[in-house]
Amino acid sequence: MVKLGAARAEAPAAWRLIDVNVPSRGAPFSYALNRNKLRQARRREGRYLPRANLCGQDPAKLRQFYIQLTEIEAAFKTLKDNLGYLGLRPIYHRLERRIEAHIFVAFLAYCLRVALRARLKPPADGLTLPAVLDKFAVIQMLDVRFPATDGRMPILRRYTELNAGQKIVPAM
Repeated sequence: MVKLGAARAEAPAAWRLIDVNVPSRGAPFSYALNRNKLRQARRREGRYLPRANLCGQDPAKLRQFYIQLTEIEAAFKTLKDNLGYLGLRPIYHRLERRIEAHIFVAFLAYCLRVALRARLKPPADGLTLPAVLDKFAVIQMLDVRFPATDGRMPILRRYTELNAGQKIVPAM
């Protein structure tokens, strides 16, 4: 009996496909492959069946919600993956207001991602968001300060000249 429990814990997916009969004392146990369950598992293989708590909703609407959720997760992942661009370290929050602020920043990243994707649609449909970030990572701005004799400090802002690939993305 203990070995059956260990087998069940070690291979739960395979365990669901087998019918095990444990008789009373002395008789050997038997097992058999449940061909109907196997057939059903093979039909579902490679498919993802999302679950939702929104009963009675239109399936197309649920699918749209699910796609939005994956886009939000992708925006959050982009924000987290590109912390090198931002010069930040991973942040772990314990206070509720900081957690909410972190979620708000992730939502803003999602909004920027959606807006950027909409702006990229006409001029550069195949350009991905990480590729855009890579293109813009090399843009630099610097301030040139000239001390004047009367104590003033005029500042001239200078930007990197955009190349053709960076000019594809229209100004926001």
